Amino acid sequence: MSAIDFSDPATIASLTEALTAAGVDGLEISRPDGQLRIVISGEGGARISATEATPRVPGSASAIVKAPIAGHFCVEHPAAPVAPQTLPRSVSEADILGFVRIGHVLLPLRAGRSGVLTKLLAEPGALIGFGDPLFEIEFPS
Repeated sequence: MSAIDFSDPATIASLTEALTAAGVDGLEISRPDGQLRIVISGEGGARISATEATPRVPGSASAIVKAPIAGHFCVEHPAAPVAPQTLPRSVSEADILGFVRIGHVLLPLRAGRSGVLTKLLAEPGALIGFGDPLFEIEFPS
């Protein structure tokens, strides 16, 4: 039996539809390389979050935040008023840096570690693939 690819948008969409149809509140899958969490809201929508181990940039005190799934890259929530983000800026591990949009679903991208967000590595609105670099975060020394 082959492993299920939890980074595949079609797999996540199928899981979300199955959970909604079954009346299940949510699902969480944890593996050494990351975590997938789908929470079904009362209005029939879903909140999806995925985390991947954040690799460090060799020889530096920084890390690259990579795309946990393929989709369209959004720096801001589409419903939020447009406000330009200035870099560099401090972030905490729980801060949402942006989103990956897959159809009508938004996957939040969390910093994963506290530090200083120094670079945006992908164009807002661009189609991104699994593992594409999105942000660079420098850690305090």
